Amino acid sequence: MSVAVYLGRFRHEDLKSHWASAAAIMGPPPASTQSAIPASLAASTTAKHMSKIHSDSSTAATADKVTKSDADWRAELTREQYHVLRQHGTERPGTSPLNREKRKGTFLCAGCGAELFASGAKFESGTGWPSFDRPSAKDAVSEHDDRSLYMQRTEVRCARCDGHLGHVFPDGPRDTTGQRYCINGVALRFKPDDG
Repeated sequence: MSVAVYLGRFRHEDLKSHWASAAAIMGPPPASTQSAIPASLAASTTAKHMSKIHSDSSTAATADKVTKSDADWRAELTREQYHVLRQHGTERPGTSPLNREKRKGTFLCAGCGAELFASGAKFESGTGWPSFDRPSAKDAVSEHDDRSLYMQRTEVRCARCDGHLGHVFPDGPRDTTGQRYCINGVALRFKPDDG
């Protein structure tokens, strides 16, 4: 038997997802407070209720669409990759080795291998997730309204396999696009130019 703890109008479980959502938008809390935050609260969030595509993918991107059964995705992806790419989850901030990746190369979709972001578009946002100011091609990603968790954001998905990558925000570098594609590192694979 499960007992839910109610705090005002919200159950404890509801507050956990709100905390994870806030972490996804604002980045990690200051280091002095991180030890006080239970890992279960900052672990992940599931984005539901997606709607309306913002940018149409070109025929070239949709011609080689990747469609697999849920069982195939589960067999091919790690548990963390499956959670992010197929269930719209969020990895904990600061956990991806791709945050520190500085070599020249291309960031690929971990689900289907599609080229998503060039290393030249990567910048240090301080959020704890790999951040880019633009995709490698206009039709590499698709953008969708995300109205989950009582807020409105723009979700970013791989245009080829429809895997959830992260979100895009209008607070990127002003000298380039002004956009910040805040991407889960577990949804990416890095291919260096030299090999």
